[in-house]
Amino acid sequence: MTVFDESAASEPEPLTLAQLAELAGVSTATVSKVVNGRSAVAPETRAMVEALIRKHGFRRQRRRSSPAAVLELVFHELAGDYPTEIARGVGQVAREHHLAVAISELQGHHTPGGDWLEDVLSRRPTGVIAVFSSLTDAQREWLSTRKIPLVLLDPTGDPGHLVPSVGAGNWNGGLTATRHLLELGHRRIAIITGPSHALSSRARLDGYRAALDTLGVPVDPDLICPGDYRIEDGLTHTYRLLQLPDPPTAVFASNDGQAIGVYHAAYRLGLRIPQDFSVIGFDDMPPVRWAVPPLTTIRQPLSEMAAAAARMLVTLAAGEPLPTNRQEFATTLVIRDSTAPPKR
Repeated sequence: MTVFDESAASEPEPLTLAQLAELAGVSTATVSKVVNGRSAVAPETRAMVEALIRKHGFRRQRRRSSPAAVLELVFHELAGDYPTEIARGVGQVAREHHLAVAISELQGHHTPGGDWLEDVLSRRPTGVIAVFSSLTDAQREWLSTRKIPLVLLDPTGDPGHLVPSVGAGNWNGGLTATRHLLELGHRRIAIITGPSHALSSRARLDGYRAALDTLGVPVDPDLICPGDYRIEDGLTHTYRLLQLPDPPTAVFASNDGQAIGVYHAAYRLGLRIPQDFSVIGFDDMPPVRWAVPPLTTIRQPLSEMAAAAARMLVTLAAGEPLPTNRQEFATTLVIRDSTAPPKR
């Protein structure tokens, strides 16, 4: 006769990392640190997680033998043409290597949260390209320990020499844009900057200052307008600038979106570009050549930069060393019809 042991049949299975984290009210990364004996966990949290493990047990999930054939592309925000150009460059390299591209968004944040990291670790992609973002030291360490290579593209902060990165010559771009306006005869030149925490924004502003300094043109604080790389920056700052007792005759917008905002403000104020007011942008996004008038701008080769970042990632994933941890692409002046000598 078969004896049925009800207590043995109802005995629950040990919990997974995610289940323990849910019970403890902490991230899976925190539970993983406890399980693996890492020190960066508060004593109270560690004691709580260890008590749950003693009570419920812990079941390790089977790891995949190889990473997924996916490049993880993470943006701080999916807005405008910038992400499209980046995705185009990454996609080109991904196709060459039979890889898919997964795109995620940080909803305006420049540093990923814990949920994003947990999702990436569970997907275990071939590698991660973080665009206009920066990861914390702990997040970079987690990717490194899981053998998931990371490349920063257009990083917001100084990536240093430890993290591979790709960027553009932003300082030279700011210098060239301002110098172009100076050579046309402008001396009252305003700048609409990007966010102060962004390396690219600070470099473009420094280039602007250097160009003025070279010709002995004083920097007027009233002409430096803090922005956030948004169209609205161009609109609101242009209204203020043109109400100054001595308004500028030209404006350097730190990206093409801001330049479009300047266009809208000038139109509403009845000003003609470039006859009354010169405008230069930065990026050279495809639509700006169809603006009225077509926009003079500084081109940074975003698709080529993205392709370079993807190639670096493929190299790292293959276990091969990089020739250099930093690639910087030159910016170039593209002259169209939005800049001209100032009115006499």
